[in-house]
Amino acid sequence: MRTIGLFAAVALLIVGTGVLQSWNAALLILNMGLVSAVMALGVNLQWGIAGLFNVGIMGFVALGGLAVVLTSTAPVGEAWAAGGLRVMLGLVLGAATVVAAVLVWGRMRNGWLTAAVLVIGFFVFRWVFDPGVEAVEAVNPALQGNLGGLNLPVLLAWPMGGLLAAGAAWVIGKTALGLRSDYLAIATLGIAEIVIAVMKNEDWLARGVKNVIGLPRPVPYEVDLQNDPGFVETAAGFGLDPTTASTLTVKLGYSLLFAAVLIVLLVLAQLALNSPWGRMMRAIRDNEVSARAMGKDVTFRHLQVFILGSAICGIAGAMMTTLDGQLTPGTYQPLRYTFLIWVMVIVGGSGNNLGAVLGGFLIWFLWVQVEPMGQWLMDVITSGMADGSAIKAHLQDSAQHLRLLTMGVILLLVLRFSPRGLLPER
Repeated sequence: MRTIGLFAAVALLIVGTGVLQSWNAALLILNMGLVSAVMALGVNLQWGIAGLFNVGIMGFVALGGLAVVLTSTAPVGEAWAAGGLRVMLGLVLGAATVVAAVLVWGRMRNGWLTAAVLVIGFFVFRWVFDPGVEAVEAVNPALQGNLGGLNLPVLLAWPMGGLLAAGAAWVIGKTALGLRSDYLAIATLGIAEIVIAVMKNEDWLARGVKNVIGLPRPVPYEVDLQNDPGFVETAAGFGLDPTTASTLTVKLGYSLLFAAVLIVLLVLAQLALNSPWGRMMRAIRDNEVSARAMGKDVTFRHLQVFILGSAICGIAGAMMTTLDGQLTPGTYQPLRYTFLIWVMVIVGGSGNNLGAVLGGFLIWFLWVQVEPMGQWLMDVITSGMADGSAIKAHLQDSAQHLRLLTMGVILLLVLRFSPRGLLPER
């Protein structure tokens, strides 16, 4: 009953937004709430079930967004002709250098030889890679300057985002999962910043800070619906003008797609949680020493769940970029894509998948609505003050900071009065 009541309360908040503000705003909150719930589900898998402290969520979300560009956009033929093959050859040589260095170290344990392989391979890689990058980025840089993608349906980019994030998680996990929890947090945070730095500076990949706009979408365009006589007639039957009806229809289409993904992932997460695998993961989380004594390969299981959680975050990142219709690497900030997701998991209930989903919806609603509510509150408080008053101006300018203050207060209150979250793990 508590679970049903809390989810009903969040639903009422979203419906209330539609009634008091606009249904467009309510559907926007719903869609980003669904995406945030998927992210929280991935983090809950890592932390709530396995006890892995990953502070690099932002990097995996960004990789999911990158997958949309690499999968669904059209290839740039001129860029491929100018230097595409050279760029690909350079990447292959870079990967081969790393593999060769690992093999040399594994078989010979010779540090000098391993260093020589890395240094020689690095210069060969740059000799091949750099001219190709310069040629690609010189092709119509105002609109392109990148290689483009595979021109596949955009819905395929969502699982591709999960695969790209999973591949990065495997590389990170093989090197960082042996660290203690606090060092693991520092390592994942640093690696996430490296991912963002690469996306910002490698224009040949996804135009860097120039951004990629006009990404394909899995739902119709509003203008196409407005030009459809049948749709206009149906909208008129509901008493809606074509512009409002088309906007609501597109947002509802995204809501259905996002809800389907969330339901599938939630069902799979619940099945995993209640399976022998889930009980084993919780046993490892609670006491690694005992789990090792029982013959469990703790390192492998940590890598396994780290990859799974990161893949879910990658799927969420691809969904979010598809909703936005553009990839903007400069907008990926730890506050939004790491800290806020952790607040969702902690407030909702670490170790409880339904709690993570609840936290995703609730915290996102507050994140969006606190600032306008704070502005209204400050206007009410300062309504009796004289215009031009320094105190009035200060209070009104402070409304924009209420969002961060509210998140901190909510987190403190939950940790004080319900430290296991609103829906605790059973």
